[in-house]
Amino acid sequence: MEQTLTDLESIQNFEGKYPKQLWYLFLVEMWERFCFYGMRGVLTFFMVDQLFLKDAEANLQYGAIQAFVYAFTFIGGIFADKILGFKKSLFFGGIVMILGNLLIAFSPQEMFYYGIAFSIIGTGFFKPNVSSMVGELYTEKDPRRDAGYGMFYAGINIGGLLGGALCIYLGKYHSWTLCFLSAAIVMGFGLLTFLFTKKYLGPIGDSPLLSLPSSKRKIREIAVYIGSLLSIPFIFLMVKNTHYTDYFMYTIGVIAIAYFLYEVYNLQNTALRKKLVAAFLFIFFYFLFNAIYEQSGGSLSLFAKDNLNSRLLFFDIDPNIVNNSSNTLFVIILSPIIGLLWLWLAKKKIEPNTIIKFGIGFLFLSASFYIFYYTKFFANAEGITSLNVFTFAYFITTIGELCLGPIGMSIITKLSPKRLFGMMMGLWFLASAFGQLAAGKLGAEMSKSNTGATLLFKLQSYTDGYYKLAIYSLIAGVILIISAPLIKKLMQEVK
Repeated sequence: MEQTLTDLESIQNFEGKYPKQLWYLFLVEMWERFCFYGMRGVLTFFMVDQLFLKDAEANLQYGAIQAFVYAFTFIGGIFADKILGFKKSLFFGGIVMILGNLLIAFSPQEMFYYGIAFSIIGTGFFKPNVSSMVGELYTEKDPRRDAGYGMFYAGINIGGLLGGALCIYLGKYHSWTLCFLSAAIVMGFGLLTFLFTKKYLGPIGDSPLLSLPSSKRKIREIAVYIGSLLSIPFIFLMVKNTHYTDYFMYTIGVIAIAYFLYEVYNLQNTALRKKLVAAFLFIFFYFLFNAIYEQSGGSLSLFAKDNLNSRLLFFDIDPNIVNNSSNTLFVIILSPIIGLLWLWLAKKKIEPNTIIKFGIGFLFLSASFYIFYYTKFFANAEGITSLNVFTFAYFITTIGELCLGPIGMSIITKLSPKRLFGMMMGLWFLASAFGQLAAGKLGAEMSKSNTGATLLFKLQSYTDGYYKLAIYSLIAGVILIISAPLIKKLMQEVK
């Protein structure tokens, strides 16, 4: 036991700005992000182009698939907390994700929904655990934690950039088999990286049941694996029939909030309870942010497919590649700049607190969707508009995301007791799940309002929708900034 303690202390007492384990974890997550962003970027395009769904139906199915992906991160987070530990959960999830991609690669049209069902389970077990392990590399009061999450956030976007660009390129110009096969191969790289570097994590991510006899522990672990795989036909049915998704999501939402309240009640410590309420408020606003921001994989993907020219500055480039990868490229470029900006403001003692940063994130999101709306004024008579203006909107979106995304994960771990890390990270991703579901519904409504068959009608329909989203973002940002003093009291000493 003493040896384990020493190992953890030696990891957390690192010198310099970043622990070496951070680089291993972001390499693992980088390959997973290739797979995830690659898949996300092709979903609506593939469903419209290859499965011949209408835009509204593709938006709903996109929202349902993404909602399930993030909902299962909540479930996966709880199983990791209570039974598997982060390491075993991550490895199991990675294997199932590879199987899902191989299924679709084998027969893209016929096996698409089966492969998606596997990918949903796999991502659910994989996704929350790397972020949680990053949190454990630091002591609770280590001021370097924010910088660590910022670097982690930037690094994994390299995978998103490559996956977002390569998968749609392979699918559109070569074959859909190659598209999904590339995601499986890269996910394999991620698992190999983890296997070779997990020894450096010491006790971080080990099973919480190490005190139990080995046989009892294995029975519980095997039950989790079998139960997860048995749920695949159920997920398959619900993703294909999106109205079932609503019932499932509302049910899991009620269960998640009830479980959260149960854990809050069990704390029996007023200070800790207030912090968890503050964490929940951040999670709620993260849901609102995602409902608007996540148009990128849905309506914006279809908008890029039909309504954009292929001229970006002096280059010809596929608009869907720009849609899938410009955000992640801007994250890589802007992350260190915005990180340095916060440090400079901190030295001047004028750095905004986390709540204000969230509010600023919404204001930039609002500005970006106003620019998406403004593309209508650059359209030609056929309804084809400027890729340059569209890309600039993504630049502004990314600034908003970077005010909120990296520090969001960090503030949740700061406000949560260590034993509830997995659950709270799961709730964070569950907020994404509801955001994805809402994003799909918002995108579908934009598609339904397209009453004409021409691209000009489609342009009008989508840009009007983006104008409404700009207004919603503006309202949310203003509310956050006004309520900052109240939320700050709940957070107490946490910055």
